[in-house]
Amino acid sequence: MEFQENRLEDDFSKLSDILLRSETNTFMYRDFQSRNVMIKDEEPYFIDFQGGRKGPLYYDVASFLWQAKANYSEELRNELLQEYLNALQEIIPIDEADFREQLKHFVLFRTLQVLGAYGFRGYFEKKPHFLQSIPFALENLRIILRNEISGYPYLLDILRQMTELRQFREVSVQKPLVVKMYSFSFKKGIPNDDSGNGGGFVFDCRAVNNPGKYERYAHATGLDESVIQFLEENGEILTFLDSAYQLVDASVKRYKDRGFTNLMISFGCTGGQHRSVYSAQKMAEHINEKFGVEVQLIHREQNKEQIFASKAN
Repeated sequence: MEFQENRLEDDFSKLSDILLRSETNTFMYRDFQSRNVMIKDEEPYFIDFQGGRKGPLYYDVASFLWQAKANYSEELRNELLQEYLNALQEIIPIDEADFREQLKHFVLFRTLQVLGAYGFRGYFEKKPHFLQSIPFALENLRIILRNEISGYPYLLDILRQMTELRQFREVSVQKPLVVKMYSFSFKKGIPNDDSGNGGGFVFDCRAVNNPGKYERYAHATGLDESVIQFLEENGEILTFLDSAYQLVDASVKRYKDRGFTNLMISFGCTGGQHRSVYSAQKMAEHINEKFGVEVQLIHREQNKEQIFASKAN
């Protein structure tokens, strides 16, 4: 994009003046986001506030409610903001209309700040999971630009152009969840996660009785009926999978509710041939049948892949 730096500087100077007119005699958390709020005994506790300092209240409200990947609905965001204002009124007198008006400028400021951070950490430091947050932040920016905000016409015009760039316009922030399922051999290492999220569940099947100890199963895999019968005969692997289902089901449900797009699940055994193949296959079928999400199944050591298509309407 082409832009005139001197005109941007003029508008940023105006934005700075508006932000600085706010009182700063309150504690500003500074990294106020959902991941830093923990619930214990139904009470909230806060972590990671070592960067806190004196600052305006608006900044933390903007940070929390417009957190990019939290992807709050407009309805929920308005409900949380009203709850906050009601609680604040009990501590200090405020003009609610003025508070909401000033908050708009801090929301814009915070959104530009996180976009800069995501771009720097993703494009320059080559950390791909930051790039995944950019479409969410840009969607927030589109919402901001739809609301009435004035004072920096050139900056807002440039931002509108940015949100309309093809590479961002074509990225949907409502992508469905895709589960990637692996079977693997621990001898060859845990599979890498190419989504940039650092991986997910890794289940160790080596405690289950191993068909690989017997010559008659040497050339079979966990997909063959003879191995399936061996594994299911004493019910040991079924109990193992029941426990795994409970853990994974809870995560899949939460991932879908929160709009997450990637979940990785891996089953490992000694050779990646019998127990892990059986378990990964069963888990893939279970998730696809129960939740209707797409499952990409990779039996790594067998060089076999299968896709269970999404059943969502």
